[in-house]
Formats: sequence, C-alpha cells, structure tokens
Amino acid sequence: MVITATKFKRYIPYILILPTIIYYAIFWLRPVLTAVFYSFLEEGSNKLTLANYRTIFTDPYFVKALINTGIFVAISVTIEFVVALGLALLINKKFKGAGLFLSLALIPMALPATAVGAMWSSGFATYGWMNALLYKLGLIAADGKIPFLAGNEFQSLMLVILIDAWQVIPFMMVILLAGLQGIPRESIEAGYIFGGNKPTVLRKITMPMLKSSIQTALILRIISAIQVWLIIVMIYGYRRIPVLLEEVVFYKEELLGFYRIALAYSVIVAVIVSFVAVLYLKVSGAFKKEET
Repeated sequence: MVITATKFKRYIPYILILPTIIYYAIFWLRPVLTAVFYSFLEEGSNKLTLANYRTIFTDPYFVKALINTGIFVAISVTIEFVVALGLALLINKKFKGAGLFLSLALIPMALPATAVGAMWSSGFATYGWMNALLYKLGLIAADGKIPFLAGNEFQSLMLVILIDAWQVIPFMMVILLAGLQGIPRESIEAGYIFGGNKPTVLRKITMPMLKSSIQTALILRIISAIQVWLIIVMIYGYRRIPVLLEEVVFYKEELLGFYRIALAYSVIVAVIVSFVAVLYLKVSGAFKKEET
C-alpha cells in the first residue's frame, strides 16, 4: 500500500500529538484507572466492595467537609474575582508606578502554600507578629491581644479565605490583566465616542471582550479552591475545619491502614471537580460554539 504525500499530510497532526497521548495514557490515565479500581477493593484484600464509599458517606466529617468546601469556593472565588478585576483595571490604566505596584502584588503568588501557612500561623498566634504589629500601632493594649485562631469553625474558615485571597488574587489579576491588554484600544474609544460613560463601556464592551479571560481565571480558580487543604492544615491542623481534600490526606497519612478509603475519597473529589468545571463551562456558554 502506497501512502501519497497528500494522505501523509493528513496524518501529520495525529503523528505530532501521538507522544502526548502516549504520555497521558501511561502517566495519567493508567494511575487514575488504577486508583478507581483499588477504591472498590476491600482494605487488606482483593475482594470487590462498596464499603470504602459507604464509610465515607456515613462519616459525619464528609458532610462537614462538603459544606466547608462549598462555602470556601463560593466566598473565596467571588471575593478574589472582584478584587482581582478591580486591580487589573487599575493597573491597565498604566499610571506612574503601575509596574512597581504589579511587581509587589505578584510576590504572594510566588510563595508556596507551605510557606504561606507557616507565615500566617505564626502571624495569627496570640503572641504572633500580627498582635505585635497592632500593639506597636497603638490599636490594641498590651493585655488586649486578639486570639485570631480561637474563633468558631465559620470564623476560622473566613480567616482562611482571607489568607487564601492574599495569595491567589495576584494569580487571577495576571490572567485578567493579560485579557484587558488584548482588547483593542479603538473599541474602548468607540464606546466613549458614541456616548457611553465608564460603567457602560465596562459593562457593554470591556466585560464581553474579556469573557474568555474571565472563564479561564474562574475555572482554574474554582478547581484549585475545591482542592484547598494545605494552608488549613498548616494553621489549624487536621479536622478543625474539615474540607474534602484534607480528608484524603487525613485517611492516607494520619489513619494508617485506610489507604483505599483515601483512594475512594480521591475519586469522589475528582468527580466533584469535574462536575463543577463542566457545569460552570456550560452555564458560562463555553460550549455554545461547539453546539452550533
């Protein structure tokens, strides 16, 4: 069989992506399928069972983790998007010192979650640097130290959301700023020429043209917000504020002998992340082009 040059050209894209497909099949698909399979095996044997999933769904910490993760995603993503969009619009004005401001704003993004957890756990301790700073500024008395880490579960979750926002806002801001800088200046100027004020131009021109960047920033942030756990454990330890991924690590590292329950938890988290991502893309209209 002779393959003509025309037919060979048709196969070139498939040949080029073949190494990537092989890589994903070996290092992504196979481990995932193995984890799913083992999550249905009884701990310590190879007997098929649903006991691992039954243990999770009857564990009261699962419901707490699900609720806390949902609250964390809803509040943190909303706050971070609004603040990041405001900062991106501000920096896009290219005022004097905008480059320096952008450089300083990006510093938290460069820090690993472990460093952020260690920094803020020491900062919010009763005798930490935050109370010391407030005392130096004259905002609290020597005997009026604020027990930041002694709040109830909801207050502690809000504190974690603030810490997470401090680190993640620069990440969203960079994506939105890149999108803003890709909008032709003529489009914005045309909006003002035809009588639009700043809110109108922002709502009817800037935001629609920024849609793909907003979708990218939000979907990446939603996925990473569902997977938050390390900062919480670094500050509060295990199960003070249970969240989904923290439970995976808890079963894997803290409760020895429950490895397959941890795998089952991982599968549940993966399903939730996939469902939320697809739901968001569907609601935001990302599939419209493919449907039409």
